[in-house]
Parts: sequence; C-alpha cells; structure tokens
Amino acid sequence: MANLKCRDYGFECDFVSDGEMESVIVEFRDHTEEEHGIDYSKEAIMQFLLRKQGL
Repeated sequence: MANLKCRDYGFECDFVSDGEMESVIVEFRDHTEEEHGIDYSKEAIMQFLLRKQGL
C-alpha cells in the first residue's frame, strides 16, 4: 500500500491518494497537474514514495 498527501509536499490541500503504488502515482500526478499546475514525472513521484518509506 502507498499513500501520498498534498500537505506533505507543501500544498494547502486535503487531497490524499491511497492504494497500490501504480494507481497512487497516477492519481497524485493527475491531481497535482489539474489542481496545482505542476506536472511531476512518474519518476519524481516514485522518489516521493520511496523517501516516505525510508528507502
């Protein structure tokens, strides 16, 4: 299970994505592009997840 929250990355936003890693990456990427105008690469979001897990 993976989990990303916009608040963890400096946004004043209550968006949270939970689930399988691939679906969290897609959901978080789509959300940040549509709502915040930031187009993160899949690799950047994967790094967010890995750092959050301490890897």
